[in-house]
Amino acid sequence: MLSRLMSSSVRSLDRECNCTVRLLDDSEYTCTIQRDAKGQYLFDLICHHLNLLEKDYFGIRYVDPDKQRHWLEFTKSIAKQMKSQPPFTMCLRVKFYPPDPAALKEEITRYLVFLQVKRDLYHGRLLCKTSDAALLAAYILQAEIGDYDPGKHPEGYSSKFQFFPKHSEKLERRIAEIHKTELIGQSPETSELNFLQKAQTLETYGVDPHPCKDVSGNPAFLAFTPFGFTVLQGNRRVHFLKWEEVTKLKFEAKTFHIYATQNEDRKIILTYFAPTPEACKHLWKCGVENQAFYKLEKSSQVRTVSSSNLFFKGSRFRYSGKVAKEVMEQSARIKRDPPEIHRAGMVPSRSCPSITHGPRLTSVPRTRRRAVHISIMEGLESLRDSAHSTPVRSVSHGDSFMSSRGHLEDGSEASTSGVISDETYSPSDSVLPTPVAEHGAELSSARHLNGAPCSIDEEKESGARALKEGQAGEFRAGRRALRVVRSRPSQGADVEDLNKFILSVLRLFLVTIGLLFALLLLLIMLTESDLDIAFLRDIRKTPEFQQFHFEYFCPLRRWFACKLRWMGGFLVSK
Repeated sequence: MLSRLMSSSVRSLDRECNCTVRLLDDSEYTCTIQRDAKGQYLFDLICHHLNLLEKDYFGIRYVDPDKQRHWLEFTKSIAKQMKSQPPFTMCLRVKFYPPDPAALKEEITRYLVFLQVKRDLYHGRLLCKTSDAALLAAYILQAEIGDYDPGKHPEGYSSKFQFFPKHSEKLERRIAEIHKTELIGQSPETSELNFLQKAQTLETYGVDPHPCKDVSGNPAFLAFTPFGFTVLQGNRRVHFLKWEEVTKLKFEAKTFHIYATQNEDRKIILTYFAPTPEACKHLWKCGVENQAFYKLEKSSQVRTVSSSNLFFKGSRFRYSGKVAKEVMEQSARIKRDPPEIHRAGMVPSRSCPSITHGPRLTSVPRTRRRAVHISIMEGLESLRDSAHSTPVRSVSHGDSFMSSRGHLEDGSEASTSGVISDETYSPSDSVLPTPVAEHGAELSSARHLNGAPCSIDEEKESGARALKEGQAGEFRAGRRALRVVRSRPSQGADVEDLNKFILSVLRLFLVTIGLLFALLLLLIMLTESDLDIAFLRDIRKTPEFQQFHFEYFCPLRRWFACKLRWMGGFLVSK
């Protein structure tokens, strides 16, 4: 009896596993889940813990042992998606950035989005001009420490906080000046909203870049934003396609293709190469989900997408959540008292406020971290959202949309439309979560190409020297990007596509012949059986069947029977 109880308890423990989710305020939520629990169960637990109703903008991200990041699929088992052994470690992040943060219904949702965008700014994914950077940092300062107080905030107080990967003393003084003079009296809610509204106008708002290479082997970063698909290369944005213009996304191994139509008659095909097949598949799935979320009117319009046009080949994926329009309609129906948000003070060297909503359910206290790169535990090192950043000059979305087509129409315009301003704030590159060890030398050269001076004074000194060298190289890069769009695929690519098409057609032909042969055998078995069915009686009475039965089927049946008897007698004699 005791042994049975012990064995049942052991089995129940085997069916459970611990899961730790790092939240946007860098605290941790730890819980125990069943091994067969689906992602939706864990996500609902976290949203209940945060008292979050507008939850469709968020997702859970994890990294596999190969350092490849993934979004947890809510319709599948957690244990089957995780390639590592428990305990599992994941992160709560904004998956779909709201196109208009001011339209969010609840303050708790805006606060979580604020934490995510602030994280993007710190890790170098949200890029902007120096003036915009100072204003954004001042908003963060106002939201987290309140009005300037000479007694509490001595000279140089803004230098104790790390808003960006790199910044200069001049920028710190400008941040403090704005905080002292222009933001007096703003509440944390107002400052956070102003921060989001300013960030929403930047070109790289919502960008989570994926490292790739173009057909010429040049490093590039692909990203999906609330407004469309964008390609960042060097110090410029070389392509931007609205979601209405993107017609199809597909991948084969490491190759990623984007099909788009502009002006209803101009078709564009962009081709890029990911570091690994897993990275390419992750890129494709992110694109499919973002396109469905921002482009479709209803979730009922979502269709299963195939990664390839070839028969019996490729991955299939279907977005399972709501679309942006449905999320906004659902948010408008929320009627409850706003949940209370307890904002913690900003800690030196990095902005990390925390959320508390009463007692935490199995929540783990936050630990001290280093200023720039942190590691709470193994697995979180590559999981932190410091991924895929490259210095790209920023503009507002309105200017971006107008210049996007212009730089595709004329080569001379293309050389300048992507460059926004000479005075830009260019943060350093962050750690790439996708393994690209085989291209380490090329990535280091890419960082040298993309990197910009880390201070304003250095930028002024190096600007004149780099201008002459950069103009020719940027112009050639722009023209090369245009040739990729306008030119037809190379001869080698044509031959490869033709071979794939021939193999696909041949495979389809063989499968069709096999199915027809199987159906023929089934029909023969039915007609030669004793089944008394009307259509079988009609077939048996036809002259063709009579001839087939007596001239072919009966001799063949006697031959098989003779062979079987001979084999049976041979086996018996042995």
